[in-house]
Amino acid sequence: MGKIKVETCEIEGLKIITPTVFGDERGYFMETYNYNDFKEAGIDLEFVQDNQSASKKGVLRGLHFQINYPQDKLVRVIRGEVFDVAVDMRPGSETYGKWHGVRLSEENKKMFFIPRNFAHGFLVLSDYAEFTYKCTDFYHPNDEGGIIWNDPGLAISWPIEEGLKLTISEKDTRWPVFDEIRKDR
Repeated sequence: MGKIKVETCEIEGLKIITPTVFGDERGYFMETYNYNDFKEAGIDLEFVQDNQSASKKGVLRGLHFQINYPQDKLVRVIRGEVFDVAVDMRPGSETYGKWHGVRLSEENKKMFFIPRNFAHGFLVLSDYAEFTYKCTDFYHPNDEGGIIWNDPGLAISWPIEEGLKLTISEKDTRWPVFDEIRKDR
């Protein structure tokens, strides 16, 4: 391996990946994805779609998941900084209903691997952020589900600065709490 460092989390399946960065006076070079390295790290998947979004400070996106067409995701920030969150929605998992958050930034160049059957969302911490992610299934617009970002039962510790005005889509303000989704599954 050698080209990537893989850290596991307290929630099985989630992985924080740090690439090896080669830098000099010209700048830097890094591989953001190499099938062989990821396979050796236990991520032997076919990614079929890449997505990118741009957001300003205070934008909170999520918590989203696909219902019938779940996706594994490999996410990273290419500009700015976000706090990225994954919530375990895998029935029978020992960590069902638990969450893990990680800061992703253009400086730390970390990536977050989120397996299928997790809800996902992020909060933009910098003035502007560009966020990219690879997915193992195509997006199906009529298959999206979500959990309200501030669900008191999940108690996600979003790093919201005092006075920060959040920008949240109308759709993301109407998702149910996790316990309501649990009853439906």
